[in-house]
Amino acid sequence: MSAASPSGAFPYRLIATDLDGTLLRSDESVSRRTRDALAAATEAGAAHIVVTGRAVPWTRHILDDLGYHGLAVCGQGAQVYDAGEHRLLTSVTLDRQLAGVALAKIEAEVGPLYLAASRDGLEGDVIAGPGYTLTGNLPSTPFTDVADLWAAPLNKIYIQHPELSDDALANAARQAAGGFVNVAMAGAGIVELLPLGLSKATGLSLAARRLGLKAADTIAFGDMPNDVPMFGWAAHSVAMANAHDELKAVADEVTSSNEEDGIAVVLERLLGA
Repeated sequence: MSAASPSGAFPYRLIATDLDGTLLRSDESVSRRTRDALAAATEAGAAHIVVTGRAVPWTRHILDDLGYHGLAVCGQGAQVYDAGEHRLLTSVTLDRQLAGVALAKIEAEVGPLYLAASRDGLEGDVIAGPGYTLTGNLPSTPFTDVADLWAAPLNKIYIQHPELSDDALANAARQAAGGFVNVAMAGAGIVELLPLGLSKATGLSLAARRLGLKAADTIAFGDMPNDVPMFGWAAHSVAMANAHDELKAVADEVTSSNEEDGIAVVLERLLGA
């Protein structure tokens, strides 16, 4: 754990924050205290990068509302997005043939799945099939013909099961298809199939490199198992009080919850505020 720095100083050059359950409160707002703490850290020389499982179309409105003009890592590491220029800098797509094989292998083990998918690009929509339940009020387009799932380039596929818990489904998916896709558990009801080898850590490393920064410069905040690779990459990792036990187990420290300004608590301490 890092000690407090003299007032006005900050021991890290890069702050990486997850969005849901971390930077955002349950109403998708960012508190004034957290905004002020991030502003103070950036004034002290640190860069802030948002690192989220959401693809750009589900992230852009939040960044615009924050007045955020930096780089954002979206789509579980698949996309590096320049929020100031509203421009996609890098994009990794899911091999649809491998994804089809992966789905078949998973369904052979656990039975039929409910499916959704995130299409690639700045305007790529999320399509949701019969039975799939989306969290929150994020926009999506329904589909009924499974062929529609494969009709355009994708950055991820979402899977749900009528009976298995998220943890059980993620574990079953890894065992059945881990050689074809990466499997991430990003929140309640959110189990994802991603391009093999992709994680938040790979996307964050690309974004950091564009800023001339590296892992040793980085403090990372998160709340779910999909943040584990990012925690492994960063020099210092902080789990929220509301985090999944799997993430807490690998974190360097645990802060307050996202509803209780957990990011600000740590940043203020490091700034000596």
